[in-house]
Amino acid sequence: MDAAGTLSKMRVTPGEPVTYALHLGDDVIAVHELLGAPLTVTFTGARYCRVCGERVEKLFGEGYCYPHFLSDPSASPCIIRPELCEAHLGGGRDPAWEAAYHLRPHVVYLAHSGGVKVGVTGADHTLTRWIDQGAAAALRLAETPYRRLAGEIEVALKERFSDRTVWQRMLAGAPVDPDELLRARRDALAAIPTPLAPWALPDEPVTALVYPVSQHPAKPRSVDLGRDGAVSGRLVGVRGQYLLFEGGAVLNVRRHTGHHVTLRA
Repeated sequence: MDAAGTLSKMRVTPGEPVTYALHLGDDVIAVHELLGAPLTVTFTGARYCRVCGERVEKLFGEGYCYPHFLSDPSASPCIIRPELCEAHLGGGRDPAWEAAYHLRPHVVYLAHSGGVKVGVTGADHTLTRWIDQGAAAALRLAETPYRRLAGEIEVALKERFSDRTVWQRMLAGAPVDPDELLRARRDALAAIPTPLAPWALPDEPVTALVYPVSQHPAKPRSVDLGRDGAVSGRLVGVRGQYLLFEGGAVLNVRRHTGHHVTLRA
């Protein structure tokens, strides 16, 4: 099978295991079905902005040309730091976009992604967010009516929990203590400031996630297509937004949004 196109985040479907679809040009590739087979991903040298589609020499963030990195609402600072969101005040780079995406229920969660982390996401795609981060297990900690409040809870919890995925441990298949998230929830609930406590969810169940991985790399090695040009080998897993190759090479598909590639399987 040969395909070519511009990389973007793989689309996921929850299940046991999770399934993955990679869209390249007119082709939709069921990546999980390629497990055990040789796979080569080659960068053609072309980069395209995810917003305007223009070819550029350099991409910023996750696939933006510089003007759209500075102006597009999907690249605004409050995407990374939800405590900065001004949607509830009618503000933001594009108030209509903010109202549609950030002026709606948001969830603060705890996820085990190589260690317990705290995060924020829209309430209607919480499970997809956990999958994109490769979480082995996760639970909802609070639900707020808009993004800014969820961000304020997250800030209060950052003294106890990281907000980053430890991707090396996650991809190495670090063992997960099934009670660790429950212990973390007790600490987190106690740390939520009193004015924000009404949005806490003290009894949410833990969701466990299973990925199509036949072999976790002992020492994952990140591939940079701009530097390395290509990655090739037997595909042994897909977790989060990573393709896992035999020998330890891992390709973060989402981080390469906008890179034009050829794929041979």
